[in-house]
Amino acid sequence: MNNHTPNPLARFFGFAEQHTTFRREIAGGATTFLAMSYIIFLQPAVLSQAGMDFGAVMVATCLSSALATLIMGLYANYPIALAPGMGENYFFALSVVLGMGFTWPEAMSAIFYGGVFFLLLTILGVREAILNAVPDSLKLAMGVGIGLFIAVIGLANAGIIIKNPGGLVQLGNVTSSPVWLALAGTMLTAVFAARKVPGAILLGILATAGGALALGLIHGRGFVSLPPSIAPTLFKLDFTPTFTFQFISVAIVFLFMDVFDTIGTLIGVSERAGFLKDGRLPRAGRAMIADATGTVIGALLGTSTVTSFIESFAGIEQGARTGFSNLIVAAGFFLALFFAPLVALVGGSIEVAEGVRLSPVTAPALIIVGSLMAGAMTRVHWNDMTESVPAFLTMIGIPLTFSVSDGLALGFVSFVILKVATGKAREVHWIMYLVAAFCLARYSFFA
Repeated sequence: MNNHTPNPLARFFGFAEQHTTFRREIAGGATTFLAMSYIIFLQPAVLSQAGMDFGAVMVATCLSSALATLIMGLYANYPIALAPGMGENYFFALSVVLGMGFTWPEAMSAIFYGGVFFLLLTILGVREAILNAVPDSLKLAMGVGIGLFIAVIGLANAGIIIKNPGGLVQLGNVTSSPVWLALAGTMLTAVFAARKVPGAILLGILATAGGALALGLIHGRGFVSLPPSIAPTLFKLDFTPTFTFQFISVAIVFLFMDVFDTIGTLIGVSERAGFLKDGRLPRAGRAMIADATGTVIGALLGTSTVTSFIESFAGIEQGARTGFSNLIVAAGFFLALFFAPLVALVGGSIEVAEGVRLSPVTAPALIIVGSLMAGAMTRVHWNDMTESVPAFLTMIGIPLTFSVSDGLALGFVSFVILKVATGKAREVHWIMYLVAAFCLARYSFFA
């Protein structure tokens, strides 16, 4: 027997080509799962505001995330995990259900339609064409903007920044234990990373969790529990208002958000990880099919739009380079169904005041990852205003609007306007004109 024969799994996922190992992939997958595990608890908290069953949404979130992540790993072979997207869930619960008066089954059917149409666009190659039409400056800006977005989420989760009633944000209570814990965890994780300690981000999360236990901020309440029933949300779609203008507009908005959240995340994460080849993402069509399929599955199970998660970069920075790490993430979501108390201990939040919850344990990982992603801004052509201004608007637009899709819209529209106004219209791909027009129509008629 040849001892040098590659492991079948290693051969299937291309470990040799990506210069990776099982150890790196497992560490990366575990890091990604821990960084995004907050969605297991946040998603049902948001959707329950729309009248949905908390436990059923939690199960739907775990199952849809695991299945979509598996499809991405096995079919597209990228270490990019998927879960219900932030922004889409709030739009679903607060705007569509509570604001427009749709029932949650009706709103869920709009997500289903958006996912199906999204899948058709992908199969026809439209989404991949859009991905390849985006100029390099905006691709770099997406990565930076998403990095800043991740960092802002981390800072907010730590309580380092809080909402300012008279403005945007302000410094939080820096004398509180959660803030000090998050700051200490951030510095410790940065030291690990600077010294190139293997598993730096994962070690930072675990060390911060240990500190939280020592301070009494988190408490173990058992490890195993039976998963709740998914029956209250499974296949509960209501297609009654399908042909009304308002319903169609909602479905279009869900589609818009999913398309650009996915494009932004895929480009941003892939650029930093080195997956882009000559500005293009190999197997982009497969990655997008995985994303679109996840949305359809999620709607059927009972959760809002499933999309590629920016927190995947935490695992990529930890060493994940292939879809094998997604198997670890998916296993984490499946196990979370039975080990919810344990996942809550590390990935959950703590109540620091009435109605105020923080997640200081995972916040340091998000802050460090955000800082790493911001490094791409040095590669933008800042001496060309037609490139730098759209890039800058994208960078600040994503975190300040708290939406990847809104930030991208700012960049796309301004890029086209500046190129045309300065006589450089031929430098703009025709798809970018269509995308910019779609963005303008979306905010003019469906905002």
